[in-house]
Amino acid sequence: MPDFMHKPVIVTEVLAALKPKPGGRYADGTLGGAGHAAAILAASSPNGWLCGCDRDGAAIEAARQRLAQFADRLEVRQGNFADLVDWVAPGSCDGVLLDLGVSSPQLDEAERGFSFQQDGPLDMRMDRRQQLTADELVNTAGVEDLARIFWELAGERHARQFARAIAKEREQCRFSTTRQLAELIERLAPRRGRKTHPATKVFQALRMAVNDEIGSLRKGLDGALRILKPGGRLAVITFHSLEDRIVKHTFRSLQQRGEAGMTVLTRKPIVPGPAEVAGNPRSRSAKLRAIERQG
Repeated sequence: MPDFMHKPVIVTEVLAALKPKPGGRYADGTLGGAGHAAAILAASSPNGWLCGCDRDGAAIEAARQRLAQFADRLEVRQGNFADLVDWVAPGSCDGVLLDLGVSSPQLDEAERGFSFQQDGPLDMRMDRRQQLTADELVNTAGVEDLARIFWELAGERHARQFARAIAKEREQCRFSTTRQLAELIERLAPRRGRKTHPATKVFQALRMAVNDEIGSLRKGLDGALRILKPGGRLAVITFHSLEDRIVKHTFRSLQQRGEAGMTVLTRKPIVPGPAEVAGNPRSRSAKLRAIERQG
């Protein structure tokens, strides 16, 4: 299995938002390559504690290896951050981090089927123990369902056209690879010099649907807020507008309703600086928002 190396984004800003301290208790709901977790554990030395989870088994294996030096103050589980509250006690955490989206190893490993840059199976599962794959969705979902997925999850303007074409094409030949799907989309909407591949939004939407990313986000925000203690902070990194809008509106609504004294710490999202984007182009769409429980 290839090393699960993922470069964490806006690490300094995350630490500034969470303010890890010795003796603090933290949760990282999206461990990935464990870059953020390592920074939090280092900043909370010598006795800060962290519970980390990830849906991806490869990420969990890599995190355990990378965080071996912190093993005595670390708990790692494979699972969805939406379920954090099931194994982290309510009101017990000084800080929670959710770093949403897909990681570089998932994109770069062809057999995972997340990207059309390399040909691979239409998989897209973050947790390979689950049954639903992109293959099943593309080959069995109705035209209306596919169009809704493409439009609602990615804002694809040609959602209905693409959905109808997929349904027609699969009557002749089942879709089984990323290249098959990407080539169909490109035939329908040629690039004509555009930098972004025309299948980008379709792949994003399918990935989000397969992994129920929006459902997980809504449930995960609620759970993350429940495990915060008074003075605890939640930081969320998003990578596209739909996620960011959900986080922004959730935080704003909580503050306006005065529930548990929630205070939004980021009037505008914090974004990577030019130097970070130059060194890690995949960070360019990252946005960090944070909220604090006052009481």
